[in-house]
Amino acid sequence: MMILGLILVFSGIIAFEAPRLLKAKMWGELMAFGGLLTISMVMTFAAVFNIELPNPTTYIEMIFGPISEAIISFVD
Repeated sequence: MMILGLILVFSGIIAFEAPRLLKAKMWGELMAFGGLLTISMVMTFAAVFNIELPNPTTYIEMIFGPISEAIISFVD
């Protein structure tokens, strides 16, 4: 039942937003809308099915951790 509700909600969002974007020929905004909606659908269905997704903070720390340490050592 939860899955059907989510499908209806996402279908409603698409039915409400997509026609305006298509009519105004806002192709970039339509692509951004589609991408963000796809990401939100994946995350929502993963939460419903109890699928663990990777935490993006881990990857951000891996990238920016050495940079921040270098800046701190340079300032001190």
